[in-house]
Amino acid sequence: GKVDGVLRPLLNGEFVFHIGLLDQGYWPDGAFTAPTDKALLYDIELAKRAGFNVIRKHIKVEPQRWYYHCDRLGLMVWQDMPNLWEPDGEDSVAVRKQFRDELKVMIDQHVSSPAIVMWVPFNENWGAFEATDITAWVKKYDPNRWVNGMSGYNYAPGYRNAYGDPGNGDFVDMHHYGKIEPKAIPRPDDKRAASLGEFGGKGLFVRGHMWPVRNDAYEMMLNREILTDTYVLMLTELEQMINYFGLSTAIYTQTTDVEHEINGLVTYDRKVEKMDLEKVKYINQEVIRCTRKK
Repeated sequence: GKVDGVLRPLLNGEFVFHIGLLDQGYWPDGAFTAPTDKALLYDIELAKRAGFNVIRKHIKVEPQRWYYHCDRLGLMVWQDMPNLWEPDGEDSVAVRKQFRDELKVMIDQHVSSPAIVMWVPFNENWGAFEATDITAWVKKYDPNRWVNGMSGYNYAPGYRNAYGDPGNGDFVDMHHYGKIEPKAIPRPDDKRAASLGEFGGKGLFVRGHMWPVRNDAYEMMLNREILTDTYVLMLTELEQMINYFGLSTAIYTQTTDVEHEINGLVTYDRKVEKMDLEKVKYINQEVIRCTRKK
């Protein structure tokens, strides 16, 4: 709905800024599978404890238990459809049918979870095909949720032509890992709100808690204090983008370190908190509070 002339996502009739975490749900001892229910719950509680109100479940579908915890604790979920390039790089009618079939299964399996507020069919042009048509189909199949046809349409691998902005759905979604500034922020239009589907990606080495590969991030920080202060600054800059350029959502990369990616709030083994989470919570809640329009 329009709030002061800007199209915004509404929660119970009010604009509430979506500040979320990109969550890949990997585990060093089980890959896709959490070792215990307590561990499964930990990542969700971490997001809530740090003041985030959204989890973007990235390129993975979790067991129903995970969504139950989000329902119970009151966290919104953006659910990605897992998508990669075609098997052996071969596009075909069969591959496209399989994708559509599995997309429908994902929606059918989790349609009863109130925490899920958005479906994301494609990410950054990965394996993207017929994105405009698929976005329209998802919206028709589940008209009660938002659809973000391609999160980060401005990104592409480089060795494959990008599908680009599908032009429909509920959000204009771009990704940006550099300085928070107007030229990097998507603008809303008459039919879609503006979404920063991924940002941040700030890394920190924590010796003794890294996967045994070359570890990296979009930008490395010197220590916990600088990482935390950098996050606070980014959120303060995002507040300007919300108030003056129509931004409505932002997803920080990411919940935990994941193998070579060391840009999490915590290490891959979940043993070290890499930021001052009280400061993170404070700035998240302040930005949400200051951007609410009564």
